[in-house]
Amino acid sequence: MTSAPHGILLVDKAPERTSHDVVARVRWLLGTKKVGHAGTLDPMATGLLVLGVGQGTRLLTYLVGLDKTYQARIRLGRATTTDDREGEPLGDVVDATGLMDQELEHSLSALRGDIEQVPSTVSAIKIDGKRAYARARAGEDVELAARPVQVSRFAVTGRSAEGPFLDLDAVIDCSSGTYVRALARDLGSAHAVGGHLTALRRTAVGPFSVEDALHVPARGEGDDVDLPLQGLGAIAARVLPVLPVDEEQATALGTGRRIRSEVDVVPAPASLARRDPPGQDRPVAALDASGHLIAILGREGSSWRPLLVVPVEARC
Repeated sequence: MTSAPHGILLVDKAPERTSHDVVARVRWLLGTKKVGHAGTLDPMATGLLVLGVGQGTRLLTYLVGLDKTYQARIRLGRATTTDDREGEPLGDVVDATGLMDQELEHSLSALRGDIEQVPSTVSAIKIDGKRAYARARAGEDVELAARPVQVSRFAVTGRSAEGPFLDLDAVIDCSSGTYVRALARDLGSAHAVGGHLTALRRTAVGPFSVEDALHVPARGEGDDVDLPLQGLGAIAARVLPVLPVDEEQATALGTGRRIRSEVDVVPAPASLARRDPPGQDRPVAALDASGHLIAILGREGSSWRPLLVVPVEARC
C-alpha cells in the first residue's frame, strides 16, 4: 500500500479549462481527495495554478496572499458585460486606434500604486452569501464596493490595431485580489472608448514561476503522467521566515507543545510578496536539520506556539 502524497504542485493551466477541472483531474491522477488551490483562474486564462496535495492543502493558507504577475491583452474600443471577451458587447464600437502612447501612459499611471478598485460584477465575491457572478447571471443589478489593491507594475509592452480596436499587450504585477479584467475596463473608461480583456496568462505567484510548472492532461489526453510534488519544507522556506529546530523541539511541536529557542529566525527572501495584516507577526516555519516542515509557528511572548503541526508521515 502506497502512502498518501503530500506537497505542492505547480500547474500550467491550459485555456478553456476551469481551475476546478484541473483540481479534479489531479485528485484522480494522484488517487487522493485532498487537493486544493491557492487561487483560481478563469477558464479563458492560462498559467500558474498553485495546488496543495494532502497536508499541502493546509499550507495554502500561507500562499493565497502572495502577489501575482500577469501577461494580459486588453482591447480598447468596446466594453463587455463581463469585462472580458466572454461577455456580451456593451454600447457602440468606438475607434480607439488614435490613442497616443502619452495619453495611455497618463491613464496607466492612475491605475498604478495603491488604488481603490471596483471588482467585475461577475467576480466570485459573495454578496449576502451568494456569489456576485451568480446574482449577475440571474439578472440582478450587482453593485460591488471598491476594494484597496496594489498594482506595482502596469506596463504596455506592445500595441496593434484591428479595425477600430486598439489591442494592448501588458505586464501587470499586483496584489492578491486584484482583478485584471477591471483594470482593462477602467483603462477603457478613462478614454471613453470602453475596454475589455481578451487574453490573460498568470506567470508568477510570489516566488513561484510558471516556467517551473507542468501541464496536467485532461481526460482523454492520457493518464501516464508524472506529477512531482515539491516538499512542504522547501515551499515554506520560500514564503516564510524559518526557525531551525532540533530533534527534541521537533518532538515537542509534534505533540502541540510550545517551545523556546535561542536560535535566530532566518528571514524570508527579500523578494517575498506575502502581505500580512499591519501589526501582526509573520508566521514562522519550523524546519528540522533535513529541511522537513515540522510546524508553522506563531510568537507568544518568549515562546513559539504551533499554529499548524505536520504529522510525521507527511513531513517533507
